[in-house]
Amino acid sequence: MYKVALLNKISPKGVNLFTDSYEKTEDFSEAAAVLVRSQDMHSMEFGPNLLSITRAGAGTNNIPIDACSAKGIVVFNTPGANANAVKELVLTAMLMSSRNVIDAVGWVNSLNFHVDNVEKNKARFAGEEVRGKTLAVVGLGYIGVMVANAAKDLGMTVVGYDPYISVQNAHDLSPSVRLYESLPALLPHCDFVTIHVPAMEQTKGMFNYEIIDAMKNKATLLNFSRDSLVVGADVKRALAEKKLRRYVTDFPTDELLDTDGAILIPHLGASTKESEENCAVMAVRQTMNYLEHGIIENSVNFPTTTPGPKSTVSRICVLNRNIPSMLGKITGVLAEMNVNISKLINKSNGDNAYTIIDVDNEINEAAIRKAFDFEGVISVRVL
Repeated sequence: MYKVALLNKISPKGVNLFTDSYEKTEDFSEAAAVLVRSQDMHSMEFGPNLLSITRAGAGTNNIPIDACSAKGIVVFNTPGANANAVKELVLTAMLMSSRNVIDAVGWVNSLNFHVDNVEKNKARFAGEEVRGKTLAVVGLGYIGVMVANAAKDLGMTVVGYDPYISVQNAHDLSPSVRLYESLPALLPHCDFVTIHVPAMEQTKGMFNYEIIDAMKNKATLLNFSRDSLVVGADVKRALAEKKLRRYVTDFPTDELLDTDGAILIPHLGASTKESEENCAVMAVRQTMNYLEHGIIENSVNFPTTTPGPKSTVSRICVLNRNIPSMLGKITGVLAEMNVNISKLINKSNGDNAYTIIDVDNEINEAAIRKAFDFEGVISVRVL
C-alpha cells in the first residue's frame, strides 16, 4: 500500500485515478509520494519513505530540488498540461493592454451610474489592433510555441528567441516564425515581447534596464513566467520614462503596485478547471508509473527512463550519482550474487543517473540494499 499526501487541493479527476493500492494520508512524514501545487516545501522535513514529489504544474521553485536529489526523491512536474490556459491568458493580456481595456473599465466604474458622457469621452481610451504588429516570444517551450502560433493566427508577425529549443517544439512551431540568435537583435523590431523561460539562477533578472532599453520605444512587455525574470525597479523606471508602454504580469510584486502602466494579474495563468484537471491527471499517472514500475517521465532531477512494465521476476531500481565506473560496480555486485540480468537501462541527467535492471531472480530488497551500499549509490528499491 502506497501512502500519498496532497499538500494542496488537487483535482478529483486526477486523484480518483489512484487504485486500491494507494491510500491518502495527512501525515506527511509517512508518505511515499506527495502531490503539490504551490505550497512552499523548502523548510519541510522529508520522511524516510518519501520516493517522489509531483508538482501539478510546470514550475518547481517551491521544491528543494538539490535536497531531494541527495535523498533519492524524484521530483516530477507536468509540462504542457496547463499550456493552453496560460496561452489564452497571455493573448487576453496582450489584447486588453493594446485596447486600454483596464483603464477604460475603471473609468466607467468611476462614473457612479452617470454615463451620459461616455460617448463624448471614450476617445481617450482609443487603442491599437494587434493585427500587423510584431510579437517577440522569448522561450519556445510548450507555452511559447502555442502563443507564437496563436499570434500568427491573429495576423501578427512573430519572431522568437530560444537557444535551447527542443526538436519537438521546433517541429510544432509555425515555419513562418523567424528565430533570432540573440535578444538584442530581435527586440528593436517588436511591439510586444512575451517571456516564457524557466526561473533559474541563469535567467534571474534577465530583463534588466539594458535589455529593456534595447526594446522598441513604447513596446509592451508581458511576463507570464516568474517575477524573478525581470528587475522590478528597471521596469518601473522604463514605464516612468515611457520607454515601455505597458508591463503586464501574472506575478505581482509590492514594488510595482500602483505603478502607472503596470497591469498586475493575481497568478491566474493555470487557474482554469481544465488546466487543473489536466495537471492532476498527468501528475497522478506519472506518480503511479514511478511507484509501480520505476518509470520516470518529466522529472526535473533524474533522467527520463521508460522501460515499460516489468516482464521478469524482479526489477531493481537504482538512483545513483553520474560518476565513472558506477555501472560496472552495480553489474559486478549482481554477478557476485549470481543474479541473471535480463534487461538493463542506464540513463543520466547532469550529476544524477538512474539504472533499471530486470532480473530473472527473486531479489531480497534488504540484501540488495546492503550489497549496493557503496559510494555513488543514492537509493535502491526492488519491484
